[in-house]
Amino acid sequence: MAEAAPNEADFDWLAVAIDLSRRCPPSGSAFSVGAVLVAADGSVIATGYSRERDGHDHAEEVALARAAAASPGGEPLPAVGCGLAAATLYSSLEPCSRRLSRPRSCSELIVAAGIRRVVLAWLEPPLFVPGGGARWLREQGVIVAEIPELAAEARAVNAHLLPG
Repeated sequence: MAEAAPNEADFDWLAVAIDLSRRCPPSGSAFSVGAVLVAADGSVIATGYSRERDGHDHAEEVALARAAAASPGGEPLPAVGCGLAAATLYSSLEPCSRRLSRPRSCSELIVAAGIRRVVLAWLEPPLFVPGGGARWLREQGVIVAEIPELAAEARAVNAHLLPG
C-alpha cells in the first residue's frame, strides 16, 4: 500500500506520542518511544511508552496489551470486528521489525492486532537493530504515514543515544 498523506489530527496525536516518550525511564541501550492507539471516532483506545512496565517493553507493545486487556474477558482483540482495523497507531519511532528481547516484533504485533494504519515521526536508525518496520508493515498491506516535521522532536528525546 502507498503512504497515506497525514492530516491535522495525525500531527496532534503524534505530538501526544512524542510527549509520552518523554516519560520513558532512561536507557543507554534502547530508544524512548511513545505510542497512542486511536479509534476511528477519535477516542483513545490505549497508550504506552518504552520501559513503562518493565525494562524490555516497547511502546507499541504496551499500548496493544492495554487494548487487549480492555477487551471482554481480557482476551486478545480479534483482528476483524473489534474496531482496531479502523484504528490508527501513532508512534514516535518506526515500529521495530526485529526484537532482541521478545519473540515478536512490534510490527508483527500490529499486524496480528488487525491495525491497518500507522503514523510515525521518525524512521528507526540502525543503532541497535536494523530498521525496516515501516517497509514490512506496508508489505503486509498496512497504510503507513510518516510525519518528518516531527522527527526532530522524537530524535531529541533520544539525543543521548545518537552519534554527534
